[in-house]
Amino acid sequence: MASSDTEITHSYRFFHVYKDGRVVLHFPTVEKIPPSDDPITGIRSKDVVISSEPAVSIRIFLPKSVDLTRKLPLLFYVHGGGFCMQSAFSSQYHNFVSTLVNEANIIAVSVEYGLFPTRPVPACYEDSWAALQWVASHSHGNGPDTWLNDHADFQRVFIAGDSAGGNISHTLAVRVGSIGLPGTNVVGVILAHPYFGGTDDDKMWLHMCPTNGGLEDPRLKPSVGDLARLGCERLLIFVAEKDHLMDVGKRYYEELKKSGWGGSVEIVENLGEEHCFHLFNLKYEKAVAVINKFVSFIKQQ
Repeated sequence: MASSDTEITHSYRFFHVYKDGRVVLHFPTVEKIPPSDDPITGIRSKDVVISSEPAVSIRIFLPKSVDLTRKLPLLFYVHGGGFCMQSAFSSQYHNFVSTLVNEANIIAVSVEYGLFPTRPVPACYEDSWAALQWVASHSHGNGPDTWLNDHADFQRVFIAGDSAGGNISHTLAVRVGSIGLPGTNVVGVILAHPYFGGTDDDKMWLHMCPTNGGLEDPRLKPSVGDLARLGCERLLIFVAEKDHLMDVGKRYYEELKKSGWGGSVEIVENLGEEHCFHLFNLKYEKAVAVINKFVSFIKQQ
């Protein structure tokens, strides 16, 4: 008989669970890079701790061309990583969000939320909501951060995320539509290759969220009521042909159209591409097209 320290009781896409309760992730911890002043693009970034218990931080990005007479759209970005990996401070997400800031001339906030197993789901949802509320507290120009006070237009707020971050972004939009976000207007939401229920990953999510509501949990399977009350005017969904999440992304799109929600929704399918392909080489032609679509969606009047 295998001892409890070597016997695996659950094996999922991103981690093993051992009989003694240990969780071992399949992927190495990502290296986090510090914020910076980019000498090439002129983009500045800084980190702000908004809560020490629980630990929630954000990285704020400010483009080169700013002045006090013209406020900029604000993008609130939620990174992916299966609820257990990645970071707003990894080079991958730093570079992606920085590129969006440069191309769209926006101010952006990227949230560092709690990850399983250190902090099981729903920490990711609660941390992201707390961060979004903290950002919104600057809407009258008297919040704790001067960049947000001076440069963010809170009537032009966008929420975006990929994979798990797309799932979290959906829940944020539901909360905005349900209980509001004072002083702000969430114009649009972007879901890139979002995770929702209906794949082999369902059991993994249920394990990561001990307080789950089963396969009908609305965070896994968005309800018609939640879809109908999304707190935004426009929504953009990306799916990729070779992504195992493509079908659930398409299903979300179809269910949203039937829900009675009053906004406009668009879906973009990348043929021949894998899950979140656009994050790995920002100069790849199809990645550039994704970035350009992000930018045009934000700039659309």
